[in-house]
Amino acid sequence: MTHILLVEDEVKLARFIELELNYEGYQVSIAYDGFTALMAAQKFHPDLVILDWMLPGASGLEICRRLRITDDKVPIILLTPQEEVGDSVALRKNRIPGLDAGANDYVIKPFSIEELLARVRTQLRCNQQEGTADILEFDDLILNRRTGEVYRGQRLVELTTQEFDLLEYLLIHPRQIITCDRILEEVWAYGFIGDANIIEVYIRYLCLKLEANNERRIVQTVRDVGYILDN
Repeated sequence: MTHILLVEDEVKLARFIELELNYEGYQVSIAYDGFTALMAAQKFHPDLVILDWMLPGASGLEICRRLRITDDKVPIILLTPQEEVGDSVALRKNRIPGLDAGANDYVIKPFSIEELLARVRTQLRCNQQEGTADILEFDDLILNRRTGEVYRGQRLVELTTQEFDLLEYLLIHPRQIITCDRILEEVWAYGFIGDANIIEVYIRYLCLKLEANNERRIVQTVRDVGYILDN
């Protein structure tokens, strides 16, 4: 079971997040201050840390830096203080130090639990995929994650960043039906504002490029469900 360390000094909020994470199938340990968090991280070796910015004693930033010294792999999501929407200067002041301290992502208080859960899933998925080979292959299709090159046979296929990310995701999950909602959440990322039909548009662009020399179709549409990489 995936183990999450939640570091939050607001007891009611911590309990609420714990219950939601438990419902999603995660095991949760709670620390209410930085010192306890460091001890818990050393003891449990969690798969992910949710870390509040404001903590008694050492700040969340300091705890983040210390966690990075002992574990450079564990994903850390930082819960930042409440900020005024549209205050770009304040946003930059809070976000950049957090990332510099080693955080992988951040969620601004107050936040919806759906957003936090989506970011948890994304960070866990990204961490799992770090062990994936640099070269992803399917049929005559080759994607090099390190160089960003894609080949169909001997032909170099020029893709946009979004097309590359979409194809990479399909290659990581070959012969699996992937819903549009899942693509929006895990490729476009939570918070995407726009028409879900954008997925259909990008799939069409991707297929046109992959089949430019009349190659057979390997990105298939599953009507009213999603898409699948299959031959």
